[in-house]
Amino acid sequence: MDLNALKTALAPAVQQLGYELYDIELAKERKTLILRVTIDKPEGIDIDDCVAVSDVLNPLLDQLQPITEDYSLEVTSPGAERKLRNLTEIVASIGRFVHVVHDGIKTEGVLEAATAESLTLKVGSKPTVIPMDTVTLIRHAIKF
Repeated sequence: MDLNALKTALAPAVQQLGYELYDIELAKERKTLILRVTIDKPEGIDIDDCVAVSDVLNPLLDQLQPITEDYSLEVTSPGAERKLRNLTEIVASIGRFVHVVHDGIKTEGVLEAATAESLTLKVGSKPTVIPMDTVTLIRHAIKF
């Protein structure tokens, strides 16, 4: 089964409800096959959002029959510490507290700027510039 094709098929229904189809994955957990659909919106996601999307996707999935085995549909949010997957998501996170792994070093700070070449984080009171080609992970973080 092609998850990209399934994502393309489901995205319009999710978008019509006012959400972004953030990701889709097929996972096996304790002998149960799970189709995990991750949704997002600027204000964040709550359980009512997940139920609304699930109610729309269930009949659509019954019609498409993308999976031949028994499976469960799980609609979820990307979480508070979501991974930033591309430059668009990184730029949209300017002003947020982030966790960055680069050259094996872990750095946390407020993302001040981002380009294809570098990230600028405010770590403490000073700006830290990190070359983008050294970054192996960037995600939102919660500051304690």
